[in-house]
Amino acid sequence: MSKEHSRDPHYKMAKREGYRARSAYKLLEIQNRFNIFKRTFYILDLGSAPGSWLQVAKKFAFENLEKYKDNYYHRDHFKIMGVDIKKLVPIEDVKIIKMDFTYPDFHKEINSFFKGEQLDLIISDASIRKSGNKFSDQVKQVKLCYKILEFSKYLKNKGNFIIKVFQGEDFEKFYVDMKKDFGLVKSYKPKSSKKKSNEIFLIGLNKLI
Repeated sequence: MSKEHSRDPHYKMAKREGYRARSAYKLLEIQNRFNIFKRTFYILDLGSAPGSWLQVAKKFAFENLEKYKDNYYHRDHFKIMGVDIKKLVPIEDVKIIKMDFTYPDFHKEINSFFKGEQLDLIISDASIRKSGNKFSDQVKQVKLCYKILEFSKYLKNKGNFIIKVFQGEDFEKFYVDMKKDFGLVKSYKPKSSKKKSNEIFLIGLNKLI
């Protein structure tokens, strides 16, 4: 680990608060801004390693069991699934699968775990393996994003969707295409994202069915 990373305030905070990575704070910032976890019980995390977004998702899903005991949409349980090509340390009450989510077989895993029910929220901090060439990396990331966007078909009406994109030539086209599936799409760069990073998150609110 570099000295720069170990001195990073978000890294220190993650260590102190029990999160596996500083990336937890990106999702927490998105939540504070857009309230994406409102009434969320069925959640899918694509590209989960090392698991910090799963930790955040579980925290809110568990709180929602008590928070939303009313006459509106509510469940007495939550289901959270995470998937990554890397092996993750288990998280209690969270289903973790080690596989490439772009493979067709992963759709069988989704249907098996969620029993064919629609999801409340899909989140993804997935990234291609960067080469250092910002142009080619951005093109590859957008291709991955289109594959991730296909999973929005599992969302319920008015469900929410979070995805990481790289800013660059193809960003605007992807943004426009994503707007076809959601009532509202917002771009957001969390303060906890590294300043030199070209990553930006698109928040899709109110899935259109």
